[in-house]
Amino acid sequence: MTRRALSLRLLLGLGLASAVASPARAQEDASAEIDTDVDAVARVTSSVSDLRAGPGLAYRVIHRAERGETFAIQGREATGFWLRVYMADGRTAYLLGDTADTVTLGELGGDATGAPGVFAPPPLASSRGGLAMLGGAFDGDGYAELRPALLLNASLAIEPYVGLVMGESGRSLVYGLGASINLAPDWAIAPFLGLGAGGLSRMPNDDAFALREETLAQARAGGGLLVSLRWRIILRLEASHNIVFDADSYESAQSYLGGLGSYF
Repeated sequence: MTRRALSLRLLLGLGLASAVASPARAQEDASAEIDTDVDAVARVTSSVSDLRAGPGLAYRVIHRAERGETFAIQGREATGFWLRVYMADGRTAYLLGDTADTVTLGELGGDATGAPGVFAPPPLASSRGGLAMLGGAFDGDGYAELRPALLLNASLAIEPYVGLVMGESGRSLVYGLGASINLAPDWAIAPFLGLGAGGLSRMPNDDAFALREETLAQARAGGGLLVSLRWRIILRLEASHNIVFDADSYESAQSYLGGLGSYF
């Protein structure tokens, strides 16, 4: 191959690489330029507008906004007229620009906020299930619990539970079925009441000769707070009074738990 032919091939390769990279670079530059404009909000003008997980009709709907709702704008996609916006719980969503007006905060008279803060509207009304992981103390011993949830409505949830008590003399498995009554499902910091009943199986250590394996009935009642944070994360704090019993014995214990969960 002659030197001239080699030089022509090299120039042709460099030209193709530049042609492929230029659109991607232009798209990145356009996005970067738009992302600097964070003082505008999108106000929904149609009766209903779907906010989607991505910039296209094929993406799933994650929120259905009504006329008048406003969302802080993060940027605009380079392809199509899709606005990238903040939802109230901190998630990113995509809104079709044809269904909303873009206005500045000054034009709204300051009645809209930009990016959401730490707290967010509770997701109870739009959720069907949930899961929480809790830890704390059960009768003075270490305790960890896993608690799924089935939401019947925003105020009532069915919550089976299973937990493990770790004490010096052995372990105990706590399990049962409970219910949670949300007293203020629209509040970011909401009180709730909890009830539950099930069993407690004790598994003593090999050196605990005075104790034996046994299974007892267990019931509990208590309450606490649900704190709604961004990205549909829930901080859960609660205290309960527990009763462990059978036909011949009766015991009571206090439990104090805290942990994180999510509703979906």
